[in-house]
Amino acid sequence: MRMADHNDLLKSLRQITQAIDLYSKHLLKETGLTSPQLLVLQALSVPGRRKPSEIARSVNLSQGTITSIVDRLARAGLVARERNDDDKRVIEVVVTDAGRARLEDAPAPLQHDFLERFGALADWEKSLLVSSVQRLAGMMQADGLDAAPILEIGELSPDDPKRQA
Repeated sequence: MRMADHNDLLKSLRQITQAIDLYSKHLLKETGLTSPQLLVLQALSVPGRRKPSEIARSVNLSQGTITSIVDRLARAGLVARERNDDDKRVIEVVVTDAGRARLEDAPAPLQHDFLERFGALADWEKSLLVSSVQRLAGMMQADGLDAAPILEIGELSPDDPKRQA
């Protein structure tokens, strides 16, 4: 058996990137949503209203990123911002009927299948994979980037010229 080299690693990284990109395009085509937007809608689908800071904590994204995602979802009519009944200074986010309908038709995010497979691994395999990928992130000088445990990011509609959450 031959020794793995840097070309094997780079090929695998490209394959992962391509898989994420392909699924992101599939999700966008099927739902008009990116994975972060879908995760935010799912986080909001519980009964009641949620503050942006609560949403940020639940999906492991920064509050600034949540604000951007909520802005896009609100422009698309999938969520609405409402003032808190008790404290009018507090803004909360709720899913609209259109947002609930979009959720019903949405496929599972890419990480859903990944997490099922990852969960089936032995503890030592999980630790090895996590430490190896963290090391790769450091080698690529990506370990300091603000990232959430989601596998894709992109625009809300295909016409949007910006590739943002």
